[in-house]
Amino acid sequence: MRSIMTTVALFLLLFGSAHAEGIRVDVKKTATCGCCQAWVDHLKKSGMQVTTENMATGTLARFKRKHGVKPAYQACHTGRVAGYTIEGHVPAKEIASLLKQRPDAIGLSVPGMPMGSPGMEYGTERDAYDVLLLKKDGSTEVFASYKAKP
Repeated sequence: MRSIMTTVALFLLLFGSAHAEGIRVDVKKTATCGCCQAWVDHLKKSGMQVTTENMATGTLARFKRKHGVKPAYQACHTGRVAGYTIEGHVPAKEIASLLKQRPDAIGLSVPGMPMGSPGMEYGTERDAYDVLLLKKDGSTEVFASYKAKP
């Protein structure tokens, strides 16, 4: 019985959190943005391997456009992972889900800076927000929704 419990515990340890393990994200941000670093920390805590590069605001804006992020879907930082663009405060679990599903798309976006999204924590409060799938034809669809928490 003890060996079965040990095996189950080992399985959960290895595979229960492995969804984010080994995922490499390259993040472009400005040097002075604290919420960008907080989002990077969120990704690292989930097991992702993250590199960062600080850019001037204009250079970052060009990077976003180059990788298909229209102004309406922009936030303060941009990540690249496995050919996808990750814009703004996208939760790590949604990035892992994107990589599992592999849709034919540009990537994911959480436009703006919703309170309570990863990197924008404020106690236990959270604004409602959507994670959008950015499609190659310029349209979007809701990839995941997060309800408000008072």
